[in-house]
Amino acid sequence: MSAPLVSIITPTFNRELTITQAVESVLAQSYPHWELIIIDDGSRDSTREKLVSYLDDRRIQYHFQENQGQSLARNLALQYAQGELICFLDSDDLWVPDKLERQVALMEAHPEVDVLHSDEIMIDEQGRELSRKNMRRYSGRIARQMLVDNSVSINTVMARRECFDTMGGFSGRYGVADDYDIWLRFSARFTFLYVPEYWGYYRVMADQISSDKQRRFAANESIIRDFIEEHGNALQPREIHWGLARFYCRKARYFASAGKTAIAWGAIAQALRYAPLDSVVWRAVYRVIVPRHG
Repeated sequence: MSAPLVSIITPTFNRELTITQAVESVLAQSYPHWELIIIDDGSRDSTREKLVSYLDDRRIQYHFQENQGQSLARNLALQYAQGELICFLDSDDLWVPDKLERQVALMEAHPEVDVLHSDEIMIDEQGRELSRKNMRRYSGRIARQMLVDNSVSINTVMARRECFDTMGGFSGRYGVADDYDIWLRFSARFTFLYVPEYWGYYRVMADQISSDKQRRFAANESIIRDFIEEHGNALQPREIHWGLARFYCRKARYFASAGKTAIAWGAIAQALRYAPLDSVVWRAVYRVIVPRHG
């Protein structure tokens, strides 16, 4: 039986200091049947020069586009991708050496699974380990849980190509959190499997878009609203209310801890609207009154 081809998608923008480490972590994979598609989204540093020596490997492609954003870069890579299995590796992150081998074996053992994901290790800009603490993650049809928060780490994902063929690629509509959008859309239709292993390293960078929490919460809210409008029939109304109440509780707790009480109380009002008798909501009310700062 021939080994399936894995297409690895790496968008990059001005990551001359980390891009070669990302590529090396692909070259170090114990599973050899892959192609790496690097989309340079208009880098103005020496990213291209750093990659030249790797392009002799016929499995590695490099494409340059004028700066259009990470989502459009990933979509361009999806057009080039030939594999039946798709993975994503951001240019400041890394994989453990047996990631692909483990994932391919699991995909072959579980044909009912469409998307695999796992935990990751947080590292700093110099590659030093910061934490192995991860949020709770889920298996199965996970749309209800995904309304609360994005529990799928893109750098640990392996997805079947048919998911993208059916549901499309990254929308690029929101500016941030477009990976949340795509996994939420996939959750309406496909089956996820969470594996409690560490398959990747997530590098915490000072200039990451995701570090702007207020902008991220606003994007997440738009993503959730659009999902409910377009795919809400995948859930029961009570499941939607359950998820929305918990999303607004999470928002309230964060902004209370940040000292932004007006935003926090607005979020609590929304949570009470969806689940006025839920104990989770009332615990969040307490946390807005008595916030944990920091």
